[in-house]
Amino acid sequence: MLAVPGFGTAEARSHGAGLDLYLLVLFAVSEGLGLLTLGLVQPWGEVVPRWIPWLGGRPVRPLAAVVPAALGALASMGVVYYFFLSIAFDGFPAGHTPTEEAVLTVCYLPLLAWGPLLGLVTYAYHHRRRRTGR
Repeated sequence: MLAVPGFGTAEARSHGAGLDLYLLVLFAVSEGLGLLTLGLVQPWGEVVPRWIPWLGGRPVRPLAAVVPAALGALASMGVVYYFFLSIAFDGFPAGHTPTEEAVLTVCYLPLLAWGPLLGLVTYAYHHRRRRTGR
């Protein structure tokens, strides 16, 4: 069985509400940003849905979507590549078995594609919106 340090132990419970709040905010922000990525390929990324107060039905300005998405792609690539390069050169922190390291690597490996794919979707959105003249 894989051992995850601090999971289900007194150590995990001793971190308190601050860690719980941090994890909830981290989850909410990452889910929100992931859903906003869908706006680059969905119709609501071109026209604000009508149910949103004061903005509903208005067209989305292309740069209002392209600039944050491009910055997000760059930030994602920077953070993820830094993480993987630090592991490649420095190795995992002490205390992990080779099996745990392999599982962690396989689970996080798809993150390497997120930044470049977000960049491609951002480019496609910009190209489509520029071509249609909206």
